[in-house]
Amino acid sequence: MGLGTSHGSQVSLTPDWWGKHGELDRKRTRYDELLRERDTARIEAELAPEVWQRKYEAVQAAVGTLSKTLAAAHPDVLVIVGDDQNELFRESNTPAVAVYWGDHVDDLPRDLTGVPASRAAAMWAKHAKARERYPVAAPLGRHVVEHMMLAGFDVAQLSEQPEGRSIGHAFTFVRLRLMGERIIPVVPIMLNTYFPPNQPTARRCHALGRELRRAIESWPEGLRVGLVASGGLSHFVVDEELDRMVLDGIAGRDGERLSGIPEAKLQSGSSEIKNWIVAAGALGGLAFEVVEYVPGYRSRGGTGCGMAFARWS
Repeated sequence: MGLGTSHGSQVSLTPDWWGKHGELDRKRTRYDELLRERDTARIEAELAPEVWQRKYEAVQAAVGTLSKTLAAAHPDVLVIVGDDQNELFRESNTPAVAVYWGDHVDDLPRDLTGVPASRAAAMWAKHAKARERYPVAAPLGRHVVEHMMLAGFDVAQLSEQPEGRSIGHAFTFVRLRLMGERIIPVVPIMLNTYFPPNQPTARRCHALGRELRRAIESWPEGLRVGLVASGGLSHFVVDEELDRMVLDGIAGRDGERLSGIPEAKLQSGSSEIKNWIVAAGALGGLAFEVVEYVPGYRSRGGTGCGMAFARWS
């Protein structure tokens, strides 16, 4: 089975924070240009309190559905494909693709000094309040590394966690919001979607996913393995056309369409779509269902997050 989930702050923020979170977008987008380019009258209708409340409830229901789906599947291992944003790695030393296969990996509490209030309000869904240890399916993780190397993917590998560095929020979100009380052993697969110049392309991500499927299937132990794509979709500017194209491409098992997405479309937060593209490559033989898609506009400039939740079965 597989799951796809957005993990951005807005997913875990009550509607009274959405506008405040949107204020941060003025600094990280071409905000003045967006006001001139976009249909602000249409977008303003998306900013009404009752609309935000309805969307918030839809998002929470979707997260609940994914959590129940995961519990019902009862996997022995959860392979999580996510991006590292200067968390376990440093921006100056970030591999394009890395697999962690130590015996365990820790979530370190985040120092909230200087963190904007709207981001701090969502931190409960990104990092635990006290250091928490996650079990890792280390033998499977090492097997994935060895398989990938033989298949021509020069992946980085870690068997020890760098001192003072935490596993990233793409992975902790899955633990904190989807796993519930049962902590499932994980295999973290980390992509550098954010930081030039070594971001893997969409085409490479889809091929990586196909090979990841072969790696898991070739593992001789009889384990039930689930896979999660964590992140996306479009942000910090909502691009509904891109989001719909990605979801339609996954549903149609159209690897060429997904592989052909221009790199210019997959930058900043929208780069996390690549995590879904890896999952699409790995899970293409399964039925795909969009549980919910919510274009989460939070400013007149059309900034926000395209929040998507889906499952393969």
